[in-house]
Amino acid sequence: MTPPPSKRVLMLTDAVGGVWVYAADLASALCALGCEVTLVVAGPAPRPEQVLGLSRVRGLHVEVTDLALEWMDPHGADYERARDCLLTIADRVQPDVVHLNSYREATFAWPAPVLVVAHSCVWSWWLACRRDTPPEAWDRYAAFVQAGLSAADAWVAPTEAFRTAIDACYAPRTHGQVIYNGTGIVSSPACKEAVILAAGRLWDEAKNLAGLAAVASRLPWPVRAAGAVRPSDGGSDAKSCGAVDCLGLLSRADMIEQMQRASIFVSPALYEPFGLSVLEAARSGCALLLADIATLRELWDGAAVFVDPRDEVAIARALQQLISDERLRAGLQRAAQERAQRYALDTMAADYLALYCALDRQPSFAKEAMPHTSAEYRA
Repeated sequence: MTPPPSKRVLMLTDAVGGVWVYAADLASALCALGCEVTLVVAGPAPRPEQVLGLSRVRGLHVEVTDLALEWMDPHGADYERARDCLLTIADRVQPDVVHLNSYREATFAWPAPVLVVAHSCVWSWWLACRRDTPPEAWDRYAAFVQAGLSAADAWVAPTEAFRTAIDACYAPRTHGQVIYNGTGIVSSPACKEAVILAAGRLWDEAKNLAGLAAVASRLPWPVRAAGAVRPSDGGSDAKSCGAVDCLGLLSRADMIEQMQRASIFVSPALYEPFGLSVLEAARSGCALLLADIATLRELWDGAAVFVDPRDEVAIARALQQLISDERLRAGLQRAAQERAQRYALDTMAADYLALYCALDRQPSFAKEAMPHTSAEYRA
């Protein structure tokens, strides 16, 4: 069999949430395929446990910057500094492809084809969570996103449903490709406990963990939630959120351990472009209770129980049923594990490498495309 071609990949990521898990896993898997990956981190620096082990991955280099994340810098104040910093890194690395897990940086004059991966965006978040468009203060951000998608040589979404959402919000000049996220975690046999688990940033209304907290006191099983309590939370202290036992921000190893012990994993999210925590919980053998939203239906239909995430009565009723019906719960645990096999890390890495190679064979789109004005965007 012919070995896959090696590539020098410059990948921009952040360390705030699931994008870090995606990027670190993908970068490691690409290196296993013979690539050399420079993983450039913007935004808050990764915690020590997040980079633990990456230094042992042959061909993987991690560079941490203090550049602002675009959703933390909606007016683009850090745009020029980011351009100078990242293009200097690119000049040194000489990548064959630039893989961006963000949007506005695609407008830079990169020396290689550019791929943008749409993990989320403020505009689609606002529509899903608040059922309205963002205020005008976010117009500049939206213009940057639109310009980045248009400047990219290709873009990817992690689900068909989220690709549709991006198309509706920004009308990119090219049709995005769908590459499902994957995980390489191996589920160890574990004795399941009478525990309900949730995960996500507790301060992010998209995760809707308040909806779970509202019903936790009615349930005979304890409910635990792992994640940052507030944007500045370092995860060092366990917090309490009503009847939910808030575990704080866990290391990935500790999170997987919690998933392997929990019998039920619940995600009542109002907005979830993919949901890596759901995938990891499924791989860990949890029965899934999920919000009935398009992305989660696409991935887990037939392998989970779905409920209206805004209906607290329905959430409580569904959890009560899963608690009381052991046969139903065990069947869902098996179904989730089986479905999770579709979303493998090796498959994701192979799909991205194939896309990198395809980008080499097409002409690169002109870069340094500055965004339209806010007024032009909203018009």
